[in-house]
Amino acid sequence: MSDTTSVSERPREGSLEAPTRHPVDWQSEEFWNVDALNEELERVYDICHGCRRCVSLCQAFPTLFDLVDESDTMEVDGVDKADYQKVVDQCYLCDMCYMSKCPYVPPHEWNVDFPHLMLRAKAVNFKNNGASFRDKTLTNTDGVAKMASIPLIDVTVNALNNNGGFRKVLESTLGVHHAAPVPKYHSNSLRKQVKAFKKSLEPKAVGRTTGKVAFYATCYGNYNSPELGEDFYKVFQHNGIHIELVPKEACCGMPKLELGDLESVKALKEKNIPVLAKLVDDGYDLTAPIPSCVLMYKQELPLLFPDDEEVQKVKKAFFDPFEYLFLRHKEGEMNTEFKNGLGDVSYQVACHLRVQNIGLKTRDILNLVPNTEVQAQERCSGHDGTYAVKKETHDLSVKIARPVVRKVDQQEPDHFISDCPMAATHIANLSEKVDKPEHPMTLLRMAYGL
Repeated sequence: MSDTTSVSERPREGSLEAPTRHPVDWQSEEFWNVDALNEELERVYDICHGCRRCVSLCQAFPTLFDLVDESDTMEVDGVDKADYQKVVDQCYLCDMCYMSKCPYVPPHEWNVDFPHLMLRAKAVNFKNNGASFRDKTLTNTDGVAKMASIPLIDVTVNALNNNGGFRKVLESTLGVHHAAPVPKYHSNSLRKQVKAFKKSLEPKAVGRTTGKVAFYATCYGNYNSPELGEDFYKVFQHNGIHIELVPKEACCGMPKLELGDLESVKALKEKNIPVLAKLVDDGYDLTAPIPSCVLMYKQELPLLFPDDEEVQKVKKAFFDPFEYLFLRHKEGEMNTEFKNGLGDVSYQVACHLRVQNIGLKTRDILNLVPNTEVQAQERCSGHDGTYAVKKETHDLSVKIARPVVRKVDQQEPDHFISDCPMAATHIANLSEKVDKPEHPMTLLRMAYGL
């Protein structure tokens, strides 16, 4: 019997074209229904069990497959629904299964979006069971940073975080692993320093870029790594780009998203979006030094608030910093007069950068520097902001990071970099060959001799 179904009517494989991301319908009653959630978890877990293509990505999938293989039926129907959360707890929303592995993402008719299903499960769990004091504290990046960066308190906090005895007490009381590197805090924040190196430039618009950038420093860029902001200013100004700090900012909300605290994500959105949208109206493009924060504005907030016109406006104006430089380079507006070669560079590509689907623009820009060779490691660091810090998941994060660490140590590079400072620190802490991790913008400034 001949098949009379037209080609246009047949189901399409999701992995044969760009995935379609559907909005997260988190304000509907169905989203919060536990029975409906468990039904969808069972459906997707069964598809994953039959495929197993993502087993090497993170601990979520081995956890699921062990639950299935150790059940009485050796199928998903043999897994106790109470154990479904064990899989959810291992997902840190890196998005790599959706963007790089899963053959059943939309437009495939099976409509599998594993990360956003995990987000739904996290949100339902948070609503019904709350979160521990530790998890609420670790995801309150603004509150912790403001307190820890008070003059003299910052010195005390940094000293205690470097004290082995205190770290063991912290592990036993709060559940923060004693061996996990934690960021330093600086009372002399970027906002306090910026007057020393900011200057006004006449912007030149080319292609999609206005040449006028508002820098969303993020909690990390302001309090934990203020020197990185100066690198951004120096490099962007050297390329004729007017850059200035966003007038005021709160956390982007990614830590709260990973906790499943969607109401806090909404509250942070309502603080940030009006400020950022006004900047866009005033002709500014937007960028940030942390890939997770960029992704939050490019993808997660637009999918959580698809009908918010200001959210969509900010999405269109937000760029990864090296994406921005590359767009201007394509139009002949990037300074390629470099003074210093960088040698052999090992580059860990952060997951939240990879899933932006912009290519390896950091590598491409640094490869413009003479006497420089950048080797990209496109594997997860296992850090995730809090996953590597928690007592119960630190060892798993180390396991996930090991392939990158081995590659870096084999390379013995002159420089080791990642767009994510936290990922870079985590890998460097495990490496035998890296003394100090660096940010790609720091290397670009070095190449210019600034």
